[in-house]
Amino acid sequence: MANLHDFEAKSIRGDDCRLSSFEGKVCLVVNVASACGLTPQYDGLQRLYSEYHNRGLEILAFPCNQFGAQEPGTETEIATFCETNFGVQFPMFSKIDVNGDDRHPLYAWMAGEEVGPDAAGDVAWNFAKFLIGKDGNLIARFAPPMEPCAADVKTAIDEALG
Repeated sequence: MANLHDFEAKSIRGDDCRLSSFEGKVCLVVNVASACGLTPQYDGLQRLYSEYHNRGLEILAFPCNQFGAQEPGTETEIATFCETNFGVQFPMFSKIDVNGDDRHPLYAWMAGEEVGPDAAGDVAWNFAKFLIGKDGNLIARFAPPMEPCAADVKTAIDEALG
């Protein structure tokens, strides 16, 4: 059975990254976009990262242009936007597809897992959140409108961190 540590991705700077490098960490995996009504969630993601990173949380952001073409920029433009507007310090990766035939294998695995509270299946929109435990297994999925600092998300993170 697959888990987060079985996958690889390119960083937003173009470097190969084995996601096994996050073994022992709790990870919140999020598909992001710079021109979306939910883009202000970057602020909440950065606040979560600042609050929980020293306890073992990583936020892994994957830009995606599949929803309303709301992430049209290059990786350099995306990184600059996130750093300038939201002070993003968490790991960001190259633009990927999260649905369809060209879906990144990480998202194929996550979308197929039934963990709740959001249902398994295709990603509905930008800022879907997948919480991964220290062992690399998916433990929760939150719908795009759920704010990163919502009580349900923070409770799940606290439980995963132990």
